[in-house]
Amino acid sequence: MKQKRMLDIVTYIFLTAGALLMVIPFFWMISTSFKLPADQFSKTLIPNPATLSNYTKLFSVDLNFPLLFLNSTVISGLITIGQLLTCSMAAFCFAVVKFKGRELLFGALLATMLIPFHVTLIPNFIIFRWLHLIGTSVPLWLPAFWGGAFGTFLIRQYFLTIPRDLVDAARVDGASLVQIFWKVYMPLATPALAALAIFTFQGAWNDLLHPLIYMPAAPNTTLTVGLAFFQQQMSHGGQFTVLMAGAFISILPLLVIFFFAQKLFIEGVALSGIKR
Repeated sequence: MKQKRMLDIVTYIFLTAGALLMVIPFFWMISTSFKLPADQFSKTLIPNPATLSNYTKLFSVDLNFPLLFLNSTVISGLITIGQLLTCSMAAFCFAVVKFKGRELLFGALLATMLIPFHVTLIPNFIIFRWLHLIGTSVPLWLPAFWGGAFGTFLIRQYFLTIPRDLVDAARVDGASLVQIFWKVYMPLATPALAALAIFTFQGAWNDLLHPLIYMPAAPNTTLTVGLAFFQQQMSHGGQFTVLMAGAFISILPLLVIFFFAQKLFIEGVALSGIKR
């Protein structure tokens, strides 16, 4: 018992140290966003004096921050909706609908996760250029409606935890597969859908490469690309505090979403691997 307690203490010490290493840069970013330009490289975490001028400057520079924020919100929302819709449909087919070659097809789908997305980047760019969609947001959110291996796997594993008796009972009542999907499985899969939504929205919101390729022209681009351009175009070091203010505002949606959906997120990740 004493050795176990010592092991727990050592484990908590290492976890606390790791948490501090990850949290300190976050607090430094927030602190810098409230500092004066002359104090931006000071070692103190508490700004003295604190100022809101960096946030007011953020909306006065040529960055067009509100438009960039709106673009990222719309694109990330469309990507999330597309993944939730198509991945849940595919997961329902692989978990509930019985057809020949189902396991083989599902294995082939999982094998696509081994392919780096850089391999498909050039072919996708050629296709969208042929469709004259370069410079628009369509290449960013349209592929999300084609489904995805990770989302399908995550929701399928959760669907397998739902008792099969519910399907049989719905069949007896005359429900079709579409009705079973929308009225039985989708309401019960809220935790898994919430987990996938957080994963997808976070990835889409923080994505820099794809918007940089398909929508490189400011201000009609995303917030990540706009902040990257702003960092390159800073004429003097005094605007570094403004950049930190923009970075802090850019991560607020992720913090808010995770804060309100934290319980569903943890439950969805934990239960999606119970049954195979």
